Amino acid sequence: MSAPSLPAVPPAPPVLAEVVRSGFVEGRHRGSLVLLDADGAVELALGEVTAPVFPRSSNKPMQAAGVLRAGLDLAEERLALAAASHSGEGFHRDLVRKMLAEYGLGEEQLGCPPDLPLDAEERETYLAAGGVREKVTMNCSGKHTAMLAACLLRDWPLETYLDPDHPLQRIIHAGVEDAAGERVAAVGTDGCGAPLMAISLVGLARAYRSFVLAEPGTPERRVADAMRAHPEYVAGTRRADTWLMREVPGALSKMGAEAVQAVALPDGRALAFKVDDGATRALGPVLARALGIMGVDAPAVERIGRAPLTGGGEVVGEIRTVF
Repeated sequence: MSAPSLPAVPPAPPVLAEVVRSGFVEGRHRGSLVLLDADGAVELALGEVTAPVFPRSSNKPMQAAGVLRAGLDLAEERLALAAASHSGEGFHRDLVRKMLAEYGLGEEQLGCPPDLPLDAEERETYLAAGGVREKVTMNCSGKHTAMLAACLLRDWPLETYLDPDHPLQRIIHAGVEDAAGERVAAVGTDGCGAPLMAISLVGLARAYRSFVLAEPGTPERRVADAMRAHPEYVAGTRRADTWLMREVPGALSKMGAEAVQAVALPDGRALAFKVDDGATRALGPVLARALGIMGVDAPAVERIGRAPLTGGGEVVGEIRTVF
């Protein structure tokens, strides 16, 4: 009698980074990464780059373009905030509240959950001043404000604006597919409650490439231009996306939860990756290494790539890439 066959086990993604403490490798972060050349062809592929992933907040530029397609007229800081995973700093919270007031919306109408500032330093300051979890402070509150405003403009239901079948979400869904050049493989629910569309890493890099190469005045180009002009509203004063868009002319950059990152350069080159275990501590070193392979030379790249490990208050190691 033959032994039962075991299901095939897919190969493990390659190691992108390792955790080195006191000269000893104590851990490894696996993942997948793709680089596109200026013509959009795959220049480097590590791991499974054509399988669908949830890009998490790296989808936000496409969501911001969707509210423009729906007819909402946003520009400059307001449009950047619509594409943001903001740090919850005072200027972020102030602009969200200002936008809500401009459209006659209340904070209670936001569908995102209450949260503390995303930035650790800002979170300490906020709590020390007596701050509590609020919807406005949640990093996706700018996106949700823009979505509600678009629905208000079109007289679409506000209460169900996060339903995947809502007219606004159907527009966003179609926009993700157009930008990625592929069908959405699955729809889930993001941490903020909004629908989340799964695409491949190749599709994600292709989407960012399409935004920087889009014709001026199109929704995609308007979002890219606003993000690049006001990166502190996309992220915050102490965030890698801000540093990169500030110091590398024309770069479009957006991270996502679970260690997802996408970047496009103005000549059409692009990258996207996901660290398989979702460890954001590996995100900076992997991003810096990928940018180095692409020939990007800026102080921000070195700063982004630093990931020291401490022991007893002293630096005793680092997270370093292995590709």
